[in-house]
Amino acid sequence: MPRAIWTGAISFGMVTVPVKMYSALDRKAVRFHQLSGTTGTRIVQKRVDPQTGEEVPYEDIVKGYELAKDRYVLIAPGELESLEPKKTKTIEIEDFVELAQIDPIYYDHPYYLAPGPGGVKPYRLLLEAMRETGKVAIARVVIRSKEQLVAVRPIGEALGMATMMFADEVISPESLEEVREAAEVKTTKRELEMAEQLVTSLAGDFEPQRYRDSYRQQIIDLIERKAQGEEIAVQPAPEEVAAPAPDLMSALKASLEAVREREAEADGAGKPDKPAKKAAAKKAPAAKGSAKKPSAKRTPAKR
Repeated sequence: MPRAIWTGAISFGMVTVPVKMYSALDRKAVRFHQLSGTTGTRIVQKRVDPQTGEEVPYEDIVKGYELAKDRYVLIAPGELESLEPKKTKTIEIEDFVELAQIDPIYYDHPYYLAPGPGGVKPYRLLLEAMRETGKVAIARVVIRSKEQLVAVRPIGEALGMATMMFADEVISPESLEEVREAAEVKTTKRELEMAEQLVTSLAGDFEPQRYRDSYRQQIIDLIERKAQGEEIAVQPAPEEVAAPAPDLMSALKASLEAVREREAEADGAGKPDKPAKKAAAKKAPAAKGSAKKPSAKRTPAKR
């Protein structure tokens, strides 16, 4: 059973919606500990002053902002605490915007908001209002002493909330030299038509369950095999030889042909009765030419 990691309320206008916040992710990353290769004992990391070689107690550690190499501005804990945003339990909605106006690059971490005590009716009202208008709420909230910009929107029958990056945290793609160079390259009408055909032939509905983390599964399999005592032979990695870049038109044509072959194989595997039906349809005219004989054959079936 998931546990709420934050409780508070959504505020818009004079309306308050009590909510509980849950993480929308259950990350499946495989985590390792650092061990001594000699003794197999887990490594302990210590905070050591490189000048004295002695371990520094936690209470003696302060934060420092590096101005230049080996030059720091020291910040005491109390100085940071005085600047922390006011701790509130409110998700303050500032604007309602169109979902299509938000580039996914601004999204950070997703959460679910569930109704809190006494909040079922206003929760449902806000959800349906945003669903009918197609709007997304942009709000601010303080989580773990940090002010977060968030987007709140309907996800199925729940309200979803995603923390967002501020505009000055997102790097513009135009700042990349390679992107600017690519923007100046011209494509031919024929190349564009074939690329559009390839995109259309590969188009379909997004089904997230189709995509699996094969690398993570290989790691889990490796761990299970080693835990059972199996010896693992490490194969040397093959040297990668850079292949010459294929001609663009040739690559497009080959890609389209490969897609068509896969579709033909899929149709043949998924619909085995199709060829038989076609064969029967072709033989139908020959059967009409001798109408008396088939009628004689069908007489017993009528009885």
